[in-house]
Amino acid sequence: MEQELIKNCIEESAKVILSLIKIDKDIKKASDLITESLMNGGKILIFGNGGSAADSQHFAAELVGKFRNPLRSGIPAVALTVDTSAITAISNDWDFGYVFERQLEALGRSGDVAFGITTSGKSQNVLRALQKGKELKMKTIALVGKNTEHIKPFSDVVISVPSDDTQRIQEAHTLIIHIICEIIEQRFNKRFTA
Repeated sequence: MEQELIKNCIEESAKVILSLIKIDKDIKKASDLITESLMNGGKILIFGNGGSAADSQHFAAELVGKFRNPLRSGIPAVALTVDTSAITAISNDWDFGYVFERQLEALGRSGDVAFGITTSGKSQNVLRALQKGKELKMKTIALVGKNTEHIKPFSDVVISVPSDDTQRIQEAHTLIIHIICEIIEQRFNKRFTA
């Protein structure tokens, strides 16, 4: 029984991963927006809840630290999920729905990238932050699952994993983040080499 479960999970994951070939243009568009922002002195502000919060931190760490090239300089990326004092103060003083919006308002500038991650595509605090990003004239990117109707109006690029299974979406999000990091690092290897 457990062997069957293991086999089914691997097969389901592989099927979703292979479906990403159909959205390769969106992954490239997102990479292009991020590259353009970085070339113009911008930064990436990344946010999401739960597993997507962990993905935000992972994404920022790959860019600030290294992906493949340990000799390059850091690439400016900030996960808005790591400042527990800001998160708890904003949640306590206003509402958890403002937790990323308020940080984006404080840290984001025109030309920066607001990168929201939500498997459901309808997390209110992610939607609010992307909307604030648009108001601040930031470039906005959403990394989501199958559901895009709520997030599309606030996103310059939507990378939609064609699945409604949270675990499979999260596995695909990790691969997409790695692909974007690889593209950015290849483009900036010379520019950001120490």
